[in-house]
Amino acid sequence: MTTVEGLGTAEIPSPMQQAFIDEQAAQCGYCIAGMIMRAQALLETRPNAGDAEIRAHMEPNLCRCGTHARILRAIKHALAAAATAEAVPPAKAAR
Repeated sequence: MTTVEGLGTAEIPSPMQQAFIDEQAAQCGYCIAGMIMRAQALLETRPNAGDAEIRAHMEPNLCRCGTHARILRAIKHALAAAATAEAVPPAKAAR
């Protein structure tokens, strides 16, 4: 089982954690671990999810601070970053 602590560190956050940092999606911190883990599961299972699918997937998690728009932006940010990373071919090994 992976927890939010298992995704990355403060020094080297995972792409999903970094997206939440970049979009300033955390406010009080109460829901953020669950939001990140649910979003990570979406990234792993539906990396091409659209807006409606992201919203439906995240619906069970509640944010009392109202940072939903930032959370959705962070998820889109992470999905886009993952898609870009997959589109870039690996560097050729040095000979």
